Amino acid sequence: MANDALDSNPPNATYHLSTHGSDWLWAAFSIFGVSLLAVVGLTFSRPRGSRLFHQIAVVVLTTGSLAYFSMASDLGATPVPVEFRGDGTRQIWYVRYINWFITFPLLLLELLLATGLSLSDIFTTLFMAVVLVITGLVAALVPSTYKWGYYVFGVAALFYIWYVLLWHGPHTTFAAGGALRRGYLFAAGYLSLLLLIYPIAWACAEGGNVISVTSEMIWYGILDIFAGPIFLFFFLWELRGVDYASFGLHSGKYTDKSAYHPQTTQATGSPSTGAAGNV
Repeated sequence: MANDALDSNPPNATYHLSTHGSDWLWAAFSIFGVSLLAVVGLTFSRPRGSRLFHQIAVVVLTTGSLAYFSMASDLGATPVPVEFRGDGTRQIWYVRYINWFITFPLLLLELLLATGLSLSDIFTTLFMAVVLVITGLVAALVPSTYKWGYYVFGVAALFYIWYVLLWHGPHTTFAAGGALRRGYLFAAGYLSLLLLIYPIAWACAEGGNVISVTSEMIWYGILDIFAGPIFLFFFLWELRGVDYASFGLHSGKYTDKSAYHPQTTQATGSPSTGAAGNV
């Protein structure tokens, strides 16, 4: 069936998505969608109380699927005047930044929960991820040279994230032992490399108008697939043999009624009320 997304939702800028670009985005949406179904299946294969990392992956892939569905449909963009290389306007895809605003901090959370970092360190790192995404969006929406000021702020936040991923995190004590440390080092280096490429893509696309919108979609799409489905499958695979209790994340609270066992009655005949969730 022919792709009529651009006929149904006509482009709203001089430099805009092409039909071939929309085709690629539908392919990326399919990758995210199939990955989401696979992770949902893996999640239900885990016992209750040990699904946190899998459920974070479900949120990331669900958000990515919605974002790529929108972009493939030529929705979620606004025209902004270009600064370099021509006149007119360029599509700026705010739906992509909404996706990153949700998923980037969650990807970092997925990774940093495996370390011995304190909650305050993790929180600060997630905040810097939010700063990185928001400054990127604001910079993309600013048509003047002032956009590069926001770009610098975002890169500064990125340096802090690199510091935590590559230096501070590896020097903490891993509750799950050396096997997980090796997996973390690979995953942190892998994610840090991808984070190096994103600002380059931004400078060539939204920033400098050097590449077309379709080329931008292909570049970002490849990065998002490597940072999303591929990264998550690798990380969940590394966790397959790790004792979940070693993370100290087990709440002991179950919503599955089948896990409930009545307490023995007290002398008054009413059920005893032990600690909540200790069943």
